[in-house]
Amino acid sequence: MEGLGWLSAIIVGGLAGWIASSIMDADTGVFMNIILGIVGAVVANALFGLIGFNAQAGSWIAQGFAGLVGAVILIWIYRALT
Repeated sequence: MEGLGWLSAIIVGGLAGWIASSIMDADTGVFMNIILGIVGAVVANALFGLIGFNAQAGSWIAQGFAGLVGAVILIWIYRALT
């Protein structure tokens, strides 16, 4: 999460992962929610960059949205593979 500090990245990632696990009805713990949100933000920012959408680097809302979208994608991929 470029532009956010470590603590804010954990907070935003945790919230994004928690919301994504609620949307996808996944039973994940707090630590996994944080991982899903942070890694999801990286994945979503890469995908958004390919289509020309660039989330503001320092914006909590933009990074939270990217983390949410990316976490949903990661949960979907995991379910598709298992």
